[in-house]
Amino acid sequence: MPANRTHDLLVIGAGINGVGIAADAAGRGLDVVLADMADLGSATSSHSSKLIHGGLRYLEYGDFRLVREALAEREVLLKKAPHIISPLRIRLPHRPHLRPAWMIRAGLFLYDHLYKRRLLAGSHSIRFDSSSALQNEINRGFEFSDGWVDDSRLVVLNAVAASQKGAVIKPRHRCINAQRHSDLWVVTLLDTCSQQQQTLRCRVLVNATGPWVNGFFSDILSVPSPKPVRLVKGSHIVVPRIHSEANAYMLQNEDKRIVFVLPYQQQFSLIGTTDVDFNDDPTTATISTEEVDYLISVCNAHFKQQISTTDIVDTYAGVRPLLDEQSQDAQALTRDYSFELDHTNQQAAVLSVFGGKITTYRKLSESAVDALCQFFPHAGPRWTEHEPLPGGNFSNTDHLQAALQQQYPWLPVQTLCRYASSYGTLSRRVLDSAGCLNDLGIHFGCGLYQQEVDYLAHNEWAVTAEDILWRRSKLGLVFDKEQQQALASYMSHLPR
Repeated sequence: MPANRTHDLLVIGAGINGVGIAADAAGRGLDVVLADMADLGSATSSHSSKLIHGGLRYLEYGDFRLVREALAEREVLLKKAPHIISPLRIRLPHRPHLRPAWMIRAGLFLYDHLYKRRLLAGSHSIRFDSSSALQNEINRGFEFSDGWVDDSRLVVLNAVAASQKGAVIKPRHRCINAQRHSDLWVVTLLDTCSQQQQTLRCRVLVNATGPWVNGFFSDILSVPSPKPVRLVKGSHIVVPRIHSEANAYMLQNEDKRIVFVLPYQQQFSLIGTTDVDFNDDPTTATISTEEVDYLISVCNAHFKQQISTTDIVDTYAGVRPLLDEQSQDAQALTRDYSFELDHTNQQAAVLSVFGGKITTYRKLSESAVDALCQFFPHAGPRWTEHEPLPGGNFSNTDHLQAALQQQYPWLPVQTLCRYASSYGTLSRRVLDSAGCLNDLGIHFGCGLYQQEVDYLAHNEWAVTAEDILWRRSKLGLVFDKEQQQALASYMSHLPR
């Protein structure tokens, strides 16, 4: 980029909101740069419960507008990204400590009808018999629809979309200084790999730093944050699959907190989340012993298959920046979002994002860019609602898999299915002109070949083995240490 170039927008923070804003703005013709101090989606956005949902439990707190918007977005995202987002049936066991069954059924009726469903089945009551995965004393419950998402790939594919629309994507570039110079921002970025600094000029700065949003105000802008943010840690555990059913479970404990048990990467169950106030550096967040014990106890109270700490194959914890409403309970805090646009005395504007949830990221991004269009009269119209994410230009996953299998009959079925659910129609770009398995180069293990690694490095900004094993894929769950080391060694020799 030329040193004297002035960009329209510099977005700091490449979590789901940052990449969403960057993609939306670039698609409207704005000159956009997106920077993050680490990898794309390496914090909160890759540590979610992997759900695209309206938020059934938010009805209890009267968040009807948020639920309706999230239900609408659920429909949009299922169409935009059918490779990484899929329908999910969720079962809610009914136990004596819960609200009366008629009240839950009324809540589910509202959930079904707050926004018109086109792609998902409605809710209904169910009976559990002795063949159920649940404890024998649990014999009734409910079933409803939501969606499952590969959250980290949702982030990466939005960054790919932004790049395709002309945005410059700069992971591992920390913002270390930002100064207003009349109607422009002069911002210094530090390349955390080379330690070289770069100065950029832009007309508008976007603070999409998630749990660092308040720190960005104090440390970079040297002003107090205009909104109070409460950091809440949500933790998960991964264990070998505890039941063979395709559906997920939503468990409500006696303390009214919710724990999901989700089918995960074929072999595993994902269990979470917790809601714990957090006051430290978000990069240091890990699951506590108390959280582990809590998740295990809730799970064991419901399922025949009992688990213990020795079954845990992975854990993760993400810190969510929620608007602080002075609520006593962390789980009662709203997942809604808001913006703060500062354009004091006609100086260069800064827009800051507070709160939000992964399901409403597209709507949040669209609203944010709408607010910024006052500074860019040449900006184009809204566009993200109906355009698929990269690789999402197909309508039937089975048909896509069949087409890929016909085109690449030599590719192992498990690997082909992973390609389809990660890259969609971009699978053909990953495989390129390969005509046999040997054409894919080094096999690092578990269906990960050199050609895919090179694609991720050149097209999706992957730099380390961790980037590939945990965010571009979830192969970290099945890679052994020797395989991880071999991949890390290969990655260290790739040009950057």
